Amino acid sequence: MTRTGLLGGSFNPAHSGHRRITLAAIDALGLDDAWWLVSPGNPLKPAAGMAPLPARLASARAMARRAPIRATAVEARLGTRYTVDTIRRLQRRHPHRRFVWIMGADNLAQFHRWRDWRGIARAIPIAVVARPGYDARALAAPAMAWLRRYRRPRSAAKRWTTWSLPALVLLRFRPDPTSATGLRAGDPDWHRRFASGPSSQEFPWPLPLP
Repeated sequence: MTRTGLLGGSFNPAHSGHRRITLAAIDALGLDDAWWLVSPGNPLKPAAGMAPLPARLASARAMARRAPIRATAVEARLGTRYTVDTIRRLQRRHPHRRFVWIMGADNLAQFHRWRDWRGIARAIPIAVVARPGYDARALAAPAMAWLRRYRRPRSAAKRWTTWSLPALVLLRFRPDPTSATGLRAGDPDWHRRFASGPSSQEFPWPLPLP
């Protein structure tokens, strides 16, 4: 089985923080690779200020170069809007891969607002990466009140494929201060540099469809 981490997000734009936590998670979880799922549109984020998907995908691919990371807009290809549906489709299409969901503590803080979040937890192990300013909120979040009983020790992180579900592990790495919000504030027209990225009809999968 190939061990693959899934990190979803807007990547508006992708930045060094995404790359650093992904590489750290690959090491901590013993992964073969990681896929960045560049979202066509996050239902929990405003559309204002969101760069076009081709530019965000192109920025993610540029940031993922020379690393075991594959950036993809697979949700645009599948037509899935919610994470729970994307995960189930990927699991069906890639039976020889084992997936683990990677997210920051900021996402755990609002995880209870995700569509069928308990279904996500029952479908895939979850690795939560600490993020300065969000950890206390994440640990006090409604979803964590339910997930706490399924928490696994950090020392067992590489054994995630053996865990019964639901299962959650908290990971802590050296913090990276980079933020997409800060990058957009300093360079509102960043997406113009990626104007020649793939068109909306050219969102290939990380691997050929089985």
